[in-house]
Amino acid sequence: MAALTYKKSVWSLEKGKTVFTRLEKLKKLFTGKPLATDEIPHQTIPKFVGLAVFASDALSSVAYATEEILIVLALAGAVAFGVSIPIAAGIGVLLIILTTSYRQTLFAYPGGGGAYIVAYDNMGERAAQVAGASLLTDYILTVSVSIAAGVAQITSAFPELVPWRVWIAVALIVFMMVVNLRGVKESGRLFAVPTYFFIAMVFGTLAVGFFRFFSGTLPKVTDVPAASVAIQPLAIFLILRAFSSGCTALTGVEAISNGITAFKEPRSRNAATTMAWMSGILGTMFLGITFLANQISVVPTEHETVISQMARTIWGSSEALYLMMISATTLILIIAANTAFADFPRLAALHAADGFLPRQLTHRGNRLVFSKGIMTLAAVAAGLIIFFQANVTRLIPLYAIGVFLSFTISQAGMVIRWRKVSQLAPGEEIVTKATRLVHDPRWRTKQIINAFGATATFVVMMIFAITKFTHGAWVVVIIIPAMTWMFFQIHKHYKSVAKQLSLDNVPAPLPKDTTYVILVSGMHQGTLKAVQVTKMHKPRHIKAVHIAIDPEAAEKVRVKWERWVPDIPLEIIESPHRNLIDTLIPYIENVDRQWTDDAIVIVIPEIVPTKYWHHFLHSQTSKFLKRELQHREDVIIETVSYRLQDAPIL
Repeated sequence: MAALTYKKSVWSLEKGKTVFTRLEKLKKLFTGKPLATDEIPHQTIPKFVGLAVFASDALSSVAYATEEILIVLALAGAVAFGVSIPIAAGIGVLLIILTTSYRQTLFAYPGGGGAYIVAYDNMGERAAQVAGASLLTDYILTVSVSIAAGVAQITSAFPELVPWRVWIAVALIVFMMVVNLRGVKESGRLFAVPTYFFIAMVFGTLAVGFFRFFSGTLPKVTDVPAASVAIQPLAIFLILRAFSSGCTALTGVEAISNGITAFKEPRSRNAATTMAWMSGILGTMFLGITFLANQISVVPTEHETVISQMARTIWGSSEALYLMMISATTLILIIAANTAFADFPRLAALHAADGFLPRQLTHRGNRLVFSKGIMTLAAVAAGLIIFFQANVTRLIPLYAIGVFLSFTISQAGMVIRWRKVSQLAPGEEIVTKATRLVHDPRWRTKQIINAFGATATFVVMMIFAITKFTHGAWVVVIIIPAMTWMFFQIHKHYKSVAKQLSLDNVPAPLPKDTTYVILVSGMHQGTLKAVQVTKMHKPRHIKAVHIAIDPEAAEKVRVKWERWVPDIPLEIIESPHRNLIDTLIPYIENVDRQWTDDAIVIVIPEIVPTKYWHHFLHSQTSKFLKRELQHREDVIIETVSYRLQDAPIL
């Protein structure tokens, strides 16, 4: 029987090793082979890849920003659609302001972190946490909105897939998560192709569209429902609401400032160049799409997107080019989520490193990415997709308030930074946690740029909050303060833990010796092992206690104890109400009073089954005792595990 048990044990170990190996192979299949920590510098990316990683969110917004403007203007009838062109022009001016302001941030804070670091360095913890909460919320919504918009493009081309849009969106989020778990460098290379394919198709469509417009051959859109009749006048409030909806085109502009560390050296210069490319491409596409959408008289409808109407109208009979345009738009909308997957884990790691989010978010996975942050983002975004049924129009009101709040805080922080710089003499230097302050003769010009940027984004944020409040923006107005409160509660906990664990104020004197109390639930090999381990510590006193719930069972325990452990007396305490804790606590307190100079160590034998479901076949008394005793400061708990073997095959 012993040989059989040994053979069975070896077989179990081999089986466990085989299962573990298979799981590791499966993990490598999805995420790739593990990378060493010293390979972090080699995971940086060039500008060409950086545009695909960090600009896909901003570039993809042209697929729905014009449409969102038109949806709002439709309330005033088709005659109001022409107002979308000056609205788009105003958004273009705001894009130039933001780009200029954020390029200064890139050079001032080459360590990345964007609004969070700028606010932390210049405005303090509270402003930094508000900025961080705003950006984290925005990144979550970026994934939800971009994936939902991508699925909308698919269902425009294939209406029969509409009932499956939610689960298609969830599947795409899971796909994006897996790809990003493989690392920024690898995901960037993978997504560079669809990003540039989208840029090429949009510029190709715009070029043909403008050629047909100037040559007088540009047709009007057909086979769409007629524009709705005006149900309210074209008032300033409606125009402002349309403007705020169109400002979703600017979401993602800040992404490069959060991910500077992903760029090759010189980081700031490469990141600034990439931001200039992104803004130029974004502005041109957005203005071009809005202008042509008006010329062909597109009609915003749930059944077909503006991009789909424009592509089939401009390309005419070329179904292949139409499908290429729809495919490119779908792909860019899906991989727009990649920007959030690149930045959310980095920002969450910064919060966690400062003690405002769980520390686990700072740990890098096998591929040197913050894998827990990636998985958290995917889970929350998928939840939003399911809750809002992958409806872009329902998700949009939640979008952009957070990012414009972070824009405002970031630019306000830069204004304060330039004020500090103005007080430095030439050659003087101040080093802060995140940057280095030196005299800059152009500080006044730079301060004015950032101040103008902060004012502009604040105004837009207020417009967005007021005009979208009753359409769902109130949710974000509640969520951001709630997240900020949560951050500080986490921080308070970590500060309390650090204070309690600090070695600066070690209490003295420490206990001179120990008294071990063995809890005996029954007599078995697990109990004997606990006795042996206790004796190895050579404590000054050893006590053994059995709480008697059943007198007959207690007598059997006593007889066996005297046979196997004759050198240690067993105390049997009756518990008339069958309550272990209420009987045990007074006993422990009495032992503590008896030897006040000793540390009291409670030894709990614990049976460990081989299979998970076997735990349900045991009483789990040891776990219950540990849970109840671990809150007492006057005792130390020591668990002695006895691992069972698999039952032999008969």
